[in-house]
Amino acid sequence: MASKKPMVTKDGKRYWKISVSRGYGLTPYTMNWYRPDGWSDKATMRELERVAGEFETRCHDGEVKNRAEIKAEQDAAAAEAAKLKTVRQYAENVFLPAKKVSMSRNGIASYKMFFDQHILPKLGDCLMTEVTPAMLMKRLLDFQQEGTKGHAHASCVKLYNILNGIFQMAFMDDTVAINPMLKVKRPVQSKDERSKDEEDKALTADQVTRLLEIMESEPLKWRVYVTLAIDTGMRRGELCGLHWSDIDMKNGIVTVRHNLQYAKGEVYETSCKNGKTRKIDIGPDTVEMLKQYRKDQSGKCVSKYVFTVDGSASPMYPTSPTRYFTVIGNKCGIPHFHPHMLRHTSASLSITNGGDVVSVSARLGHSDTAVTLRMYAHANEESIRKAGQAARDAIKKARKEG
Repeated sequence: MASKKPMVTKDGKRYWKISVSRGYGLTPYTMNWYRPDGWSDKATMRELERVAGEFETRCHDGEVKNRAEIKAEQDAAAAEAAKLKTVRQYAENVFLPAKKVSMSRNGIASYKMFFDQHILPKLGDCLMTEVTPAMLMKRLLDFQQEGTKGHAHASCVKLYNILNGIFQMAFMDDTVAINPMLKVKRPVQSKDERSKDEEDKALTADQVTRLLEIMESEPLKWRVYVTLAIDTGMRRGELCGLHWSDIDMKNGIVTVRHNLQYAKGEVYETSCKNGKTRKIDIGPDTVEMLKQYRKDQSGKCVSKYVFTVDGSASPMYPTSPTRYFTVIGNKCGIPHFHPHMLRHTSASLSITNGGDVVSVSARLGHSDTAVTLRMYAHANEESIRKAGQAARDAIKKARKEG
């Protein structure tokens, strides 16, 4: 049975060291579990027993490894890597395992899908040292034209990045003498696709007005979700992973700490993108709506999550907003409506109405302002109208002064 030893950090935070024996003379498996802020002793001990039991089961099932076992596996993998020859062998034994260390499960699932469906069937049996820039260019061109309409530009760029990633890693560990992707041109987006992307990035002021009118008759949970998305520009996963403890109702501040993701039928929580928390102010109307929603939710369940599965304390699946937005988009007359459009809309409205790029970038949680400029530098109807009005005002002023 797992042992549970209470501990205290230097700053006074309580946690438990959970240990599972591996037998006489062997170092036990261990993990640390920290007591959540605000939990009662009874709730803490109940959750501690659950976590300890789950950890013990994972240990007995061989899912947990100590440092010596991990090192032995790494050594074996390194020895095996020296024998690798084909793209398939290198991808499955070196590239993807290495990516698992730094990528989310959702990201790894996406990478694996690209390998299984689009790379390995064509290049899997080729020797790494014999793959040429021409072979890679042909794979990219064929991918762009596959299917009835071909793959979207974003998918083509992702395939390009994955191919570049695997051959760059092979170059760095001396599997290949040079990265052949250095001579392969990055896919370029067509003018028609660029035009369509620009139109889909953000809602117009009229569309936002129509959306909010329609939302008045929608369930409170979705009214809150849409309002928060427009007010804060938060990502879908950040909204789904939002805790009530992250919201300062008194000062109207939301702290973005969590990101909820979905992969292979499982919902799991990670830190927010870029690993940085950020604070976002929200308006008084949004605060009042949140207070009303929390009171409504408490009558059905008690959850640390703001958005939950109806009648349950479990967090809402990140796929749920996507499905809902398709339905509400049809009601509002907004084609291809999806949650990320409200993030674009929030940023576009901020910039159009005088927000500086540095502040908008910080609010959105972008790694730097270049990302913000690249995504929102396009002109929309409102900014075009304001530019025209500015020119007219300048002419009027010049006439009066003349």
